[in-house]
Amino acid sequence: MDYKKSNAPTNTVTRDMISMSADTGNVYETVRIIAKRSNQISVEMKGDLEKKLQEFASFNDNLEEVFENREQIEISRYYEKLPKPVLIATQEYIEGKVYHKNPLKEKM
Repeated sequence: MDYKKSNAPTNTVTRDMISMSADTGNVYETVRIIAKRSNQISVEMKGDLEKKLQEFASFNDNLEEVFENREQIEISRYYEKLPKPVLIATQEYIEGKVYHKNPLKEKM
């Protein structure tokens, strides 16, 4: 997924958690849902970054041959400029893109 196309803000935004938790009825459950989605996004982003950086990895253990790799630096800068996973997850939750269910509530 291209997270640059996400309309999530790149810096922290204050949100009204009471209004955000209207569909779950519980602020803590809403925070838990956003946190789980944030962890999923973080793992996915880290995997993408590792995969891209592996293309430029050198397997020499010689300390004398340390040099800068421009491609690695550009890739790292790209990922640093992306919105944080929690901001992406919060935006997805607000837009209704996150599917969640509570099996304990469904039994009742």
